[in-house]
Amino acid sequence: MIRNPITQDWRLKASVGLAFLLAGCSGAAIPRATPPRATAPPPTIVKPVQNNNLIGNSADAIGQMFGKPRLDVAEGAGRKLQFAGTACTLDIYFYAARAGAAPVATHVDARTPDGRDAEVNGCANTLRR
Repeated sequence: MIRNPITQDWRLKASVGLAFLLAGCSGAAIPRATPPRATAPPPTIVKPVQNNNLIGNSADAIGQMFGKPRLDVAEGAGRKLQFAGTACTLDIYFYAARAGAAPVATHVDARTPDGRDAEVNGCANTLRR
């Protein structure tokens, strides 16, 4: 039997092409990204670690002590009130002590106009009205 070289060449090319095609399919499948489930973040509960005269007070009580804040910033479950004078700046941070509770002062920063740390109670006394 005489074989036609053109037919053999075509079969060889078809076989090689099929092998490449199948080789591309044999690799590991790329997993599809699944979107994260929408869940509510847990409530932010903060326990105070400082000990000064302002910790535990509500924002209303702090406002009665110092008047209108220079800044009132809310972010997530927290709130920051800033009071400033010529001697110092006071940043008071409010968070709920437990889920469902009213936010209270849980952290206080005090600094001098040049950025050095200041004593919280002393700064608070100079800023009281």
